[in-house]
Amino acid sequence: MLKGHNMHEKISIIGAGSWGTALAIHLASNFRQISLWVYEQDLCDTLTHTRENTWFLPGHPLPENIQLTSSLQSAIPGQSLILLVVPTHVIRQILSQIKPFLEKDCLLICASKGIENDTLFTTHQIIQDVLNIDNSVSIISGPTFAKEVASGVPSALVASAETLATAKQVQELFTTDKMKVFTSTDLVGVEIGGALKNVIAIATGISDGLGLGFNTRAALITRGLVEISRIGTKLGARPETFYGLTGLGDLVLTCTGDLSRNRQLGIQLGKGKSLKEITENMKMVAEGVLTVKSAYSLIKKFDVQAAIMEETYRVLHENKSPGQALEDLMKIEISTEFAGIKGLHGELDET
Repeated sequence: MLKGHNMHEKISIIGAGSWGTALAIHLASNFRQISLWVYEQDLCDTLTHTRENTWFLPGHPLPENIQLTSSLQSAIPGQSLILLVVPTHVIRQILSQIKPFLEKDCLLICASKGIENDTLFTTHQIIQDVLNIDNSVSIISGPTFAKEVASGVPSALVASAETLATAKQVQELFTTDKMKVFTSTDLVGVEIGGALKNVIAIATGISDGLGLGFNTRAALITRGLVEISRIGTKLGARPETFYGLTGLGDLVLTCTGDLSRNRQLGIQLGKGKSLKEITENMKMVAEGVLTVKSAYSLIKKFDVQAAIMEETYRVLHENKSPGQALEDLMKIEISTEFAGIKGLHGELDET
C-alpha cells in the first residue's frame, strides 16, 4: 500500500484461477477483507486448509484477510465492489447467477479478456446486457502475468470506464507501491487489445514452434497490432489506445513471455501437435482459442484485412497446417503500412 492510501473495507473476487488468485493476493494490502469465490468445491476445500492455490498458482500463500467460499450467495450480498475474473465464455452464466444478489449501486470490475462468440460482445457489453445496468462497470487490463503480480514484481495496469471518475476510483483501489495504474475512458479499445492479443500470441507461438526466427516474430507482432487496431477502430475504439499498455504492452508480453498459455499453445501447434492433444493437457484456458472465432466473425462482418488472425483461425478450427498457413500469409497482397486504421491521419486512413 502507498503512503497516504486509505485502507478499503471489502471486495468480492469471483474466480480463483491464476489471475483471480493473483489479484486477490495483490489487493490484500489494500483491503481489510477479501472474499474469493472458487468454482471447484474441492479446490475451495484445499485452499481453505492449505492457504495456497496449488492448482493454478502454486508457491504463493494467501494472506490471512482472504476468505474462501464456493457459494455465490455468500460472496455477493452486501458487497459494493465486485471483481469478475472468470473465462469470458462463462461470464454470462455467472452474471445470471449473481444478478439476484447484487447491490443496486455496486461497482462491477472485470479482469477477463475475450469476446463472446455468439454476440461478439466485449466483456463490459455482456455485463450491461445481462444486468441491464445502472451499476458502474470498469475493465482492468494490461501486460501482467499472474505469477509475477503475485510475486510483487513492479507492473502496470489500466483502469478503464465510461467516466473518468469511475476509472479513477478503480485506479485508487488497485494502486500499490508495486502496481502503477493508469486511467482510460476507451472501454472498447482496452477490451479489444486485451482480447485479440491472445490470437496474435498463438500465431507468434506457431512461428516459434516451426523454428522460424526473431525477424518473423517481430513482423507478426507488429502486423498483428495493425490488425487489432483495424478491428478495434471499426468498433469505435480510439487508435492511440492500441499503442498503450493494453494494446502494444500486453501484445509484446503475451507474444514473447514463456508464461503465456496462448504462446505455449501456439508453440505446440507449430511443433505438429493437434489442438485436441494440447488442450487435453491444459489445466487453464487459453482464451485465444475461443477468441479467434469472434475475431474471424468480426473480420467478415467489417470486411477488415486481418490475414494473421484469419490464418490462425484456420489452423485452430479448420485443421490447416501451420506451414501452409505461413506460406499463404506471405502471398497476401500488401497496402500501405497503416491502411485501414480508422482515425489515423493522412495516408494512414486509406483502406
